[in-house]
Amino acid sequence: MCNATACSPFPPVAIEWPAGTEPEPPLSVDASFALLLELGRRGTGRHLRPISLELRRPNSGTDRHAIFFDCPIHFGTERDRMVLNAADLDLPFPGHNPELIQMLTPALADAVREIEAQATIGEQVKGTLKRTMASGRHDVAAVARDLGLSERTLQRRIAAEGQTFRALLTEARQELGRQLLSDLTIDVEEVAYLLGYQDANSFYRAFREWENMTPGHWRRIKSLSAMTALRRR
Repeated sequence: MCNATACSPFPPVAIEWPAGTEPEPPLSVDASFALLLELGRRGTGRHLRPISLELRRPNSGTDRHAIFFDCPIHFGTERDRMVLNAADLDLPFPGHNPELIQMLTPALADAVREIEAQATIGEQVKGTLKRTMASGRHDVAAVARDLGLSERTLQRRIAAEGQTFRALLTEARQELGRQLLSDLTIDVEEVAYLLGYQDANSFYRAFREWENMTPGHWRRIKSLSAMTALRRR
């Protein structure tokens, strides 16, 4: 859910995903912000530019976000947020116009399709794995089925990007694991389950290989860092 706050000179729009569920997939975050910005651009007839865009995930190494949003992009932030210029929020939309409404709907759909089309097969695989991991469907056959591809085609496209399915599964677990551990309301055993592990011990061993520390230690360090950042504001 997008949540806009207009009490500051530069109102932020943040993504708030329902509590108790898995973190929102990066593609969904992109689509939410893109739809909102595209609506503003189409409705006002101006090329609106956010002040900045903050994304929790690491930099993918491409410039597609900077091109579409046309603003500074910050990766690895604490939350997904788009900061808007307050003056842009005061710009009027044209009066009620059925033709404009008919134009907006396909335009917004095109914006989503554009983002989806630009996502690499690796990003699509990881997004699918994150959504289905807790159900135990994290094998290549299940992912291929969810993406509407044959298993052979999926493997070929993954290899073409210099990746392996096993490596993508590990990356998806690492990224989702960090997001889940950042939520202190979710205990470590539940994180292990949501990542598709048979038991907590298997998760502990894997996490030590990723971060060279236990999940509990990692969580304490992150909590202290967050508290320190809040005090400095």
